[in-house]
Amino acid sequence: MRYLYCLIIILFVSASSQVYSQPVPAGDENIPYLVTFGPGAPTSWGDDDFSQAFFFLIPKDYRGPVYIRIYDPDVGGDIDEINGIWDTKTKFSVYGGRGAWSDPDAQEVDPRGNYRSGNLLAERVFGLEPQWDRKWFTFGPFNPTDGEFSEQFDGYIFKIIAEGVEGDDGNLYRYFLSTSPSQNIAIEGSNAFAYEYTFRMHDNPFEVSHIYPYLDDRVISIQISLFDWDDDGTVRIISPEKIRGPMKVSGDDVWTYLSADNQGDKIILEPNERNTSIDIQFHKRKDIPVRNNNVVVNVRNQYGELLPFFVIPIGGVPKYKYSIGVRPKRN
Repeated sequence: MRYLYCLIIILFVSASSQVYSQPVPAGDENIPYLVTFGPGAPTSWGDDDFSQAFFFLIPKDYRGPVYIRIYDPDVGGDIDEINGIWDTKTKFSVYGGRGAWSDPDAQEVDPRGNYRSGNLLAERVFGLEPQWDRKWFTFGPFNPTDGEFSEQFDGYIFKIIAEGVEGDDGNLYRYFLSTSPSQNIAIEGSNAFAYEYTFRMHDNPFEVSHIYPYLDDRVISIQISLFDWDDDGTVRIISPEKIRGPMKVSGDDVWTYLSADNQGDKIILEPNERNTSIDIQFHKRKDIPVRNNNVVVNVRNQYGELLPFFVIPIGGVPKYKYSIGVRPKRN
């Protein structure tokens, strides 16, 4: 089955009483904001399709209400990216019920077909609304069972789609899954994931951003697609087994497969790199860093299946295990 490995993931997550939901993006990712542009924006500004879907996973044993909160949902002010004048609207839509996650179109990277699958639970369009600038807007309350139950994940899944519906400006925002309508209070054992990330890089060249796809025991090779990197430095891949990079990266307004060691488009994995998260690191150039750099990234395995990025990396943040050889002392 396409995502059979998710059962392995959830067994790990459920067994840990120390796993909590975090902001999206999460602290370990060191990503300032998610970003979605209006449909009139040039794709060279860093958004390939003006739509982004995230999924929230709630443990099946949680019985309280849940809220999905959005930070700075409007399009205007200091955080967002203007293109001429503020004329953009973003629609945020929350889905649950059958098919919200399990429909194949919901798990793809492009907003095509039945990507809005499931039951529409809540929706709101934001434009230039200063009352929401640097403020939290809350959807909910929702009953956890309003989400789609997944045996593979052993929990309920909600989907939220951010979609540019008018204009050409960039909306920068964050999410939080909370037990409260007015505060960010985590739900023990929950997590969030996406199959494609569209996000803003830091302007500070000394900040490093991270995303953490999980590789199950079926994964032999991966293809990492990066859009509109703008030649803004290098990308490295860290696993407990190996450090790869700097990788070949994309320029302006183009897709590129990351590659290293003359392996071509596919990155061949070592056996010990399976059943673990890997750390894709984004290092900005230090000489003339690109400002307001928005990028898109996704990862597929050798079967063409997309791998999810969990905001809480499964198994923790991967660290390379250095091996130190010991030589016998010579007389």
